[in-house]
Amino acid sequence: MNPFGEEIAAAAARLVVEEGLEYAAAKRRAARDLARHGGGRGGRQAELPSNEAVEEAVREHIALFCADTQPLELAALRRVALAWMRRLAEFRPHLAGAVWRGTATRLSSVHLDLYCDDGKTAEIVLINAGIDFDLAPASGPDDSVLTVSSPCSELGEPVTLHLHLQDHDALRGALKPDAQGRTWRGDQVALERLLADKEWP
Repeated sequence: MNPFGEEIAAAAARLVVEEGLEYAAAKRRAARDLARHGGGRGGRQAELPSNEAVEEAVREHIALFCADTQPLELAALRRVALAWMRRLAEFRPHLAGAVWRGTATRLSSVHLDLYCDDGKTAEIVLINAGIDFDLAPASGPDDSVLTVSSPCSELGEPVTLHLHLQDHDALRGALKPDAQGRTWRGDQVALERLLADKEWP
């Protein structure tokens, strides 16, 4: 990665940790800000760093500035995720994003992938439980996202939960690892094991 890409990754990491931005938005904003302050250097043609590069920068930022608070916040978010995975077990939920990868802070959202033949079924479950949600199209052509607000007593504030509705067939490729051999998501058993292996407060 070129030096400007490294600067973008570091700046994006700060936005992810301190403002709770998702990686794509953080990279775009970091590139704009750096190009503006650098006299147009790189501009819109600058190659944005990969999500993996930003994630490594996030880990470094957390280690430097949030080492005392982030583990507690991550544990709280993982427990929220686990509660919802148990609640939505019929849809074979898998935890993804920063909460699964271990880089989440209190500003992070929880991302759960739900695998079902008909996304309307998940909507009906939430409606029958009296849970308010927002429905939005996702980036893929065949899935959508249900967004709910979940209370979290440990953090003292609600957590945003995104339920990504996906087709059953998508589950086959869901557990492919990254270049370092780390999985992008995990099921309920994997999360329970992860929580049990850590000496969380």
